[in-house]
Amino acid sequence: MSSRIVILNGPNLNLLGLRQPEIYGHDTLDDVARNCSDLASKHGLETELFQTNHEGELVEMIHAARNDAAGIIINPGAFSHTSIAVLDALMAFDGPVLEVHISNIHKRETFRHHSYVSGRAEGVIAGFGVQGYELAVQRMTTLLKT
Repeated sequence: MSSRIVILNGPNLNLLGLRQPEIYGHDTLDDVARNCSDLASKHGLETELFQTNHEGELVEMIHAARNDAAGIIINPGAFSHTSIAVLDALMAFDGPVLEVHISNIHKRETFRHHSYVSGRAEGVIAGFGVQGYELAVQRMTTLLKT
């Protein structure tokens, strides 16, 4: 079995640290990648982080993960609320999937309260800032050992 966790990020997360820091904080995706990699390595796992602003590309990344990833951690951004295509791609992935949202989507606009991705995810982490990614890595290590 693979020891690789893929961390996928949807639209606008390339602006993490710059866009609405009052909601999303000042850490960047590079910070997230480094912190997750350091944590995973302590458990004998490796992580690889990707980001895209394009729905089809995110679907392709999920498809690629079927070949060599043990698990997926995904922050689909706005695609959470709109993309059945992302959900369908995740349904074709055999390993565990965890969904992460930096903000608490349930305290925000009503349209953000529903996530298609949640229907596939083993768990959803929302509202813990970028620390949510590290919590997801910790949970993923447990899921992969069972």
